[in-house]
Amino acid sequence: MIGAAIIGLGTWGQNLVRSVQGASPHIQFTAAATRTPDKARDFAQTHGLRMLADYEAVLADPDVDAVVLATPHSMHTDQIVAAAQAGKHVFSEKPLGLDAASAQRAAQACADHGVTLGVGYNWRYQPALQAIRRLIDDGTLGRVLHLEGNFCGPSAYRFPKGHWRHDTGEVPAGGMTGRGVHVIDAMLSLAGPIEQVTAQSFRLAQDFGVDDTTSMLLRFASGATGYLGTVIATAETWRLQVFGSNGWAEVGDVEHLTTWDLTTCLIDRDNITVKQPPKVQTFAKTSTERAELEHFAQQAAARQTLAAPGGDAVHNVAVLEAILQSIATQQSARVS
Repeated sequence: MIGAAIIGLGTWGQNLVRSVQGASPHIQFTAAATRTPDKARDFAQTHGLRMLADYEAVLADPDVDAVVLATPHSMHTDQIVAAAQAGKHVFSEKPLGLDAASAQRAAQACADHGVTLGVGYNWRYQPALQAIRRLIDDGTLGRVLHLEGNFCGPSAYRFPKGHWRHDTGEVPAGGMTGRGVHVIDAMLSLAGPIEQVTAQSFRLAQDFGVDDTTSMLLRFASGATGYLGTVIATAETWRLQVFGSNGWAEVGDVEHLTTWDLTTCLIDRDNITVKQPPKVQTFAKTSTERAELEHFAQQAAARQTLAAPGGDAVHNVAVLEAILQSIATQQSARVS
């Protein structure tokens, strides 16, 4: 059993605690630190969390095995490095960082100090996404040719002027840092690294805050192409569709934290002109937040690697960095 401290007790930090508290044999939250402790005291008391003064107090606590970061994006990498230096395993909400060099530094610090680093890409724990991976591996979909995704919602309207989620330094490229990085991670898991992006991003719906309409064209190292859109001034929707030389597979809905269904449609090579009806597959209900935290805890208990230097979590940040470069230059950008 890993004893963890939650850092940041906003909406998402509380959601992470609730996903495992009292229900998991692998991880238990025992402590907490947050910038606004008065707002979180009742929650902490209800869930048996010791409220510590600050992050430094958490890192100095010998009863804390791991820290879970639900903090603003720009804080992640420095907090990860500090945790590694204190010998604490660390699970960070996405993205790992806001520039590739900092993300690599954080991953390297964990590797150097022998602690496990996890990053909150919970889509990877969806049975439907894992099923698409199997359809690629066993050749059912054929060669991956193209991927399309979007992750949209009214995020721009949720937060008042002056909130950190309207700070372009914290939330570059609009919906990319809060939403789009999830789709990029899913694409990386299915199609491998991305080598080039062409992006555009605008603020169209409001006269303040971050961009609300961002879109990207992607070129994968495998030769596959891709498209991603994130619009954060519209109704909730998300979708990921993978097109292979034998057919396609698609997931998508309004609510993304439920267990997804999978829709597939394959070519009949003997009747190539006959349109085949799609098939829908359902899966047993699962909590991706619990799954990701338990996997992290199991890897930490065994001192095994999750997010590694040069791995997908770092590459995801390099893709974000290239997107920002493409937006600024209005040209295609190579991914470092």
